[in-house]
Amino acid sequence: MGLSNLRSEASKKTDLKFEKKLQFYAKVRETVAALNVKKAIGKVKGVKRRRKKLKAYDLSTLSEFLPELKDPRPHLPPPAKFELSCKSRQELVLKEGKQLMAVLNHPAFQSDPLGAIHQHLQCTQPAIEKKPLKNRIQEGKKKKRKKSKSSAPRPMDA
Repeated sequence: MGLSNLRSEASKKTDLKFEKKLQFYAKVRETVAALNVKKAIGKVKGVKRRRKKLKAYDLSTLSEFLPELKDPRPHLPPPAKFELSCKSRQELVLKEGKQLMAVLNHPAFQSDPLGAIHQHLQCTQPAIEKKPLKNRIQEGKKKKRKKSKSSAPRPMDA
């Protein structure tokens, strides 16, 4: 009698433990579902907030009413996308390698490398316009003279 009673109590305990685990897992599923719903609502609110901010910063209507503020210079087309595929990269490497070998084998480069590079840059780069330095120096001297005359000490008699 005692043994069968103990076994039935043990099986009841395991059944209760199993039921508690099932209840716990059910609660966890409910809370996860509730959190997912809250998260989805929060995402919608965040998207709405961002849209409102974008509307606040949208000044396109203002530019319609103020045509004198439009950019007078024509818009330049965006630069072409320079993406290299594997094949075009290999072709570019071969082309540049041939160009480099041609430069290295050139007699002018072999005799004076820096001079050849300098001459090449002078021929290919646009000339930079420089203002004469003498005018700048003279303007500075004139300003200093004017300041020194105005700050000269005056007699107190007059």
